[in-house]
Amino acid sequence: MKRKKIAIVFAAMSLMLMTGCGAQKEKLKADTPVEKEFSEVSVHDPSIIEGEDGSYYIFGSHLAVAKTEDLMNWTYVNQGVKNNNTVIPNVLKEMKEAFEWSQSNTFWAPDVIKLNDGSYKLYYCNCKGDSPLSCLGTAVSDSVEGPYSNEGIMLKSGMSASEKDEDGNLYQATTDPNVVDPVVFYDKEGKLWMIYGSYSGGIFVKEMDAESGMPLESGYGEKLLGGNHLRIEAPYVIYNEETGYYYMFLSFGGLDSDGGYNIRVCRSENPNGPYVDSMGQDMKDCKGPAGSAFSDATAEQYGTKLMGGYKFTWKEGEEGEDRKGYLSPGHNSCLYQEETGKYFIIYHTRFENSGETHEVRVHQMFFNEEGWPVIAPYRYTEESAEKLESKQLVGTYKYINHGRDISPDMKESEELVLNKNNTISGALEGTWELSGDYNITIKTDEAEYKGIALKQWDEDGKKYVMTFTALDSKSGVVIWGSGLNAID
Repeated sequence: MKRKKIAIVFAAMSLMLMTGCGAQKEKLKADTPVEKEFSEVSVHDPSIIEGEDGSYYIFGSHLAVAKTEDLMNWTYVNQGVKNNNTVIPNVLKEMKEAFEWSQSNTFWAPDVIKLNDGSYKLYYCNCKGDSPLSCLGTAVSDSVEGPYSNEGIMLKSGMSASEKDEDGNLYQATTDPNVVDPVVFYDKEGKLWMIYGSYSGGIFVKEMDAESGMPLESGYGEKLLGGNHLRIEAPYVIYNEETGYYYMFLSFGGLDSDGGYNIRVCRSENPNGPYVDSMGQDMKDCKGPAGSAFSDATAEQYGTKLMGGYKFTWKEGEEGEDRKGYLSPGHNSCLYQEETGKYFIIYHTRFENSGETHEVRVHQMFFNEEGWPVIAPYRYTEESAEKLESKQLVGTYKYINHGRDISPDMKESEELVLNKNNTISGALEGTWELSGDYNITIKTDEAEYKGIALKQWDEDGKKYVMTFTALDSKSGVVIWGSGLNAID
């Protein structure tokens, strides 16, 4: 486990004592740091669940499991597929059938849910990797940490041309699912659903028995989107009672540092769809052209892109000159914290000039005036959205437009100024307005971005700054801003 130290900053000097460029430098930097810590973990494809004691657990690929009490400091519960671990103690023997079928020796992205009877159901999956030869099964425990006992395989995919699926049909990779990446959730009526899939034939949904957690019917279920091997995977669904929508988050692109992984969202009034993006497009139409494979040019037209690779570039006078941008953030889960009313998005990310090293990140998430989620630009440090005044937003920002592309390139920040007269200059031209407690609207000739403004901790710059995150629903594009100067 690696620890990173950050600072909480309190202003200690009056600007009246500063002069010239020295004053600007002092405004950019922290004055009196008080140290605070993050504890980092590497859990790929983190799926979050609350435990019995109020702690939160993330379950990821390769049987990596970690827990936290504050969503900032994580400790490992297990790392790696090996016997005598606490999650599945006799894993090599218990999961022999799954390993043999998938021709694999590891697990891919799992999900864990607490059923109505109080037991915990682990939905695991195994995949060969270079083909959709996969299986999806369940294990059960009385405790979220385990030990889990295998119940067996429920779905298989990737059969050869001579083998038939459970419905007696020959498996077709371009139309049938790769049975991995499950998310299982109760809807507002108490029904249980599983959504799953990666590349291949797309993302599918199946209704499950609300008590046992097992499928009600055989077969793969109903297709929600995808086909012809579009690079779309990692579905995760969360319901927002205030908006009345189910939000399905998806990862588009490839998970490697140069794969262009990015997080997108669509929503539906029903857990089993149809799901639409903010542009009004039915996600069922999101499928590759006949005879194609990995058509990113097709995929990137769909789904509201919330974030991709990015970097808030260093400016002279700031801390953190050696900062690293984020690459291929994705495969997220989400959390609604009832006691605080906060929403969070939990994902893994790779970093600039760091190979395939990855870590977990947690950001607070908000829903804008149009009922679409937007992600806070910086990782969570126990901040809350508070009532703001317009004068607090005036200033120079590092501006990022996440665009709609699937690209290995980071979006590097440009300079944007929110002027006192509510005009915008720099990277954009237009107007800005603060409404309600913290809702922000940024208008240009081409777009109208709606989101929220929030005071956040800039980890690299070691200072508190004003930030904003906003979405233009018609184009499905999100923009972020990070204030250049430190604030109290």
